[in-house]
Amino acid sequence: MVPDSVRPDHRVIYEIVEPGARVLDLGCGSGELIYFLAKEKNAKVQGIELSEEAIYKCVEKGLSVFHSDIDSGLIEYPDKSFDYVILNQSMQEVKKVDFVIREALRVGKKVIVGFPNFAYISARLRLFLKGKAPMTRSPPYRWYDTPNLHFLSISDFKDYCADKDIRILDVYYLGKNGPAALWPNLLALNVVYVLQKSV
Repeated sequence: MVPDSVRPDHRVIYEIVEPGARVLDLGCGSGELIYFLAKEKNAKVQGIELSEEAIYKCVEKGLSVFHSDIDSGLIEYPDKSFDYVILNQSMQEVKKVDFVIREALRVGKKVIVGFPNFAYISARLRLFLKGKAPMTRSPPYRWYDTPNLHFLSISDFKDYCADKDIRILDVYYLGKNGPAALWPNLLALNVVYVLQKSV
């Protein structure tokens, strides 16, 4: 059983990842997700992170994390060297999204991508009614201090996968209080995709 204290997106990813899997987390932050996967699923985890402060927190947890910018690629990793590559809540912050996703698909058998849906209803209403840049609960940044470089919706990402011939194996829409299966582009606060490179 997954504890209630675990974030909804982490709960979904935990359910996706198989026991003992080899996992690479791109932009792993302070390592909560990969620590959880290593402890509870006996996953063989590795992380890549740019923030030195976050890396120190990972090291305190006993995690193997490399200091690197994922925008520079994953050249040190051979093809299909991981069962899962995770890009959760960090894709919208990278400069070269297409390159990073292609690299993730190269080194991982499957890629888990999670991001905030900027077409969420409250973001739309804020722009429409107040005429102000959208700010959602996930993540709650203002336009001048946000780390986000790309403001994408679920529909945007579906179109991207179709354009790039990327297979969508599964998708999980996360609303404010649970799954958001109805009108996800409007009512999902976050989304988690499972992707695979087309043959």
